[in-house]
Amino acid sequence: MTSTPDTEHLDERARLLLKTLVEHYIVDGQPVASRKLSKASGSKFSPATVRNVMADLEELGFISAPHTSAGRVPTVKGYRCFVDTMVAVKPLDDAEVARFERELGLDDLHSGKDVARSASNLLSNLTRLAGVVTVPRRTRSKLRQIEFLRLGERRILAILVFEGHEVQNRVVTVDRDISESELRQASNYLTERLAGSGVSGVRDGLIESLNRTRDTMNRMMLDAVTLAQRVFDESARDSGEFVVAGETNLMDVQELSNVQRLRGLFEAFNEQRAVLHLLDQSLTADGVEIFIGEESGHQLFDDCSLVTSPYRVGDEIVGVLGVIGPTRMAYERVIPIVDVTARLVAAALNSKS
Repeated sequence: MTSTPDTEHLDERARLLLKTLVEHYIVDGQPVASRKLSKASGSKFSPATVRNVMADLEELGFISAPHTSAGRVPTVKGYRCFVDTMVAVKPLDDAEVARFERELGLDDLHSGKDVARSASNLLSNLTRLAGVVTVPRRTRSKLRQIEFLRLGERRILAILVFEGHEVQNRVVTVDRDISESELRQASNYLTERLAGSGVSGVRDGLIESLNRTRDTMNRMMLDAVTLAQRVFDESARDSGEFVVAGETNLMDVQELSNVQRLRGLFEAFNEQRAVLHLLDQSLTADGVEIFIGEESGHQLFDDCSLVTSPYRVGDEIVGVLGVIGPTRMAYERVIPIVDVTARLVAAALNSKS
């Protein structure tokens, strides 16, 4: 998380009133008037003092006044100060963590996409916001076996089995009909040569082998290597995939209920590029990272916050998960949910390695 500029200029009184204002606004979404802050402070500060402090906070850019109200709302800068220095994050208790683990049910899942789908559903269900999880990208995973099944019309299902029983499926299109017996031969040929290879090196090795020995390959070998090359080309294209769940929850959020804004968000989820760019920024983060409003660098998310955390297999970061919601979200609740879910996903994936 980044530090908030000008935070050092806030005395204890200003910090307390800013914290109180943000907390009230998160709860009810209504601009907070000085009278309400004065009451919330237990008459610790007079209405005149509160008005003066709010004027200072507004001048410093921590709060702003909507045109339709005499109250004040937090700005991105105000939220950043709150998140970095004021929010009280409570660790989840053991019973909650155990419940999350049961609901994830990752022990019964072998596909990376299934893992991402289960985790995104959990994040969405727990926060009532949108959960996003990138499909694990295990570039150092070792291939154990490759199988092919005919789907008809020159379409082949490739089944990739990795160490740790992880399974990935890819559908590829070929230039001619390939018989079941030819596919079995191709499977045996490729398994013998690729078993134990890391995913990141398989494609380059195939291209090198194909170019070096093309003239001496028989038809079966040439078909096998060409088929595998298409499979791993498809894998490379899928490496930036993510799963989103609960995006319709955002329709119930007052700040995001504008049809134009919702359409833009749903298009971003569908096209994936902007969301992936945001998630990829968290690949090197050490734990939970938060992007608030315009900090995302994408205008579509100016009214949103994204709370993310990377997850690992061994010492390799293989993905990122998070929650997308309004800037007015319950950060003290969302942050530990994202953190614990990332740890549970990592633990489950590590147990399969």
